[in-house]
Amino acid sequence: MTEPTGPLKGLKVFDLTRVLAGPTCAQMLGDLGADVIKIERPGAGDDTRGFAPPFMKGTKESAYFVGVNRNKQSVTLDIAQKEGQDIALKLIAESDILVENFKVGALAKYGLGYDQVHADFPSIIYCSITGFGQTGPYAPRPGYDALIQGMGGVMSLTGEPDGLPQKVGVPVADVFAGLYGCIGILAALRHREKTGMGQQVDIGML
Repeated sequence: MTEPTGPLKGLKVFDLTRVLAGPTCAQMLGDLGADVIKIERPGAGDDTRGFAPPFMKGTKESAYFVGVNRNKQSVTLDIAQKEGQDIALKLIAESDILVENFKVGALAKYGLGYDQVHADFPSIIYCSITGFGQTGPYAPRPGYDALIQGMGGVMSLTGEPDGLPQKVGVPVADVFAGLYGCIGILAALRHREKTGMGQQVDIGML
């Protein structure tokens, strides 16, 4: 991995994301020069490592995984274990930004929820990407791109003129959620520059 360059050089990102929406957000931060540490499950890694073919030429890595996790360094860590949680907190202490796309409340079970992390590290910017945001009646529900496209009405805009709604070929709900997450983080960095305080960036895919 080459030495990062770009406007975010010197910033560290603790990346607790998987599949597409969250990794897209962290990938863009890496593209802008941030040092991104991606946390993966021991023995399995990110689900998208197995989304193949296609593979990257000459490797056994899925092109999907490599494309959305470029400019990152991966480590395996079991945050369900106390030792893993302790290591996570040590890495978070050195980080400027945390990005996660767990279901609402899931990370709090491991001492890594926003309120817990913010209490110890008030300057950290904590970006949460979920299907329906942190509040409201649907907040606890998982969210997937096809579901969000259907609920949001995007499927009614594609497909045969007289046919049934169809999913957009590109997973637009995931990609846009990642994009908005990155934009929110950049705004929060400006806020921190002025006040010294971090914030939670709450991105709902719907």
